[in-house]
Amino acid sequence: MTGAVVAGTLAVAVLNTLPALLGAFRWFRGEASHGFWILLRVGQGSALALALAVGSLAAAGHYSSEHLFYLYALLPLAVAFVAEQLRIASAQTILDHRDLPDAQAVGALPEGEQRLVVAAILAREMGVMTLSALVVVFLALRAASTAHGF
Repeated sequence: MTGAVVAGTLAVAVLNTLPALLGAFRWFRGEASHGFWILLRVGQGSALALALAVGSLAAAGHYSSEHLFYLYALLPLAVAFVAEQLRIASAQTILDHRDLPDAQAVGALPEGEQRLVVAAILAREMGVMTLSALVVVFLALRAASTAHGF
C-alpha cells in the first residue's frame, strides 16, 4: 500500500514539474503557451486525484502513521485555489498599472497596445501559475517522503 501512495505522490510531482519547467521557460522568453495551460490542468487534476485517493484510503480505515502526510497531500488543492485567485487579480493589476478601468477599456486602445496589454496579462498569469506548480511539486515530494506507515 505504501508503494502505491508513494508512486501516486511522485506522479503528482512529475505531472506538475512539466508545466513548471515549460512555464518558466516560456515566461522567461516572453512567449505564450497553450501547451502550458493543458499541462497545468493535467497537473492540477493529478493533485485532485491524489487527494481523492488519500481520502478514500482514510475512509476505508488505512491511515498514515505520519500525520504531516495529509497536510502535504491535501495542501496542493489549496495552493491551486489561491493561485487561481491570484491569477485573476494579476489581470487587474496590469489594467490598473496602465490606468485602464476594466477589460472593455482595452478594446478602445489601438491594436498594437491591445496586444501589449494582453501579452502582459498572459505573462503575469503564466508566471503566477508556474510558481504554483513549483509549490505543488515541493509539496508532492514532501508527501512522498512522509507516506510511510500505510
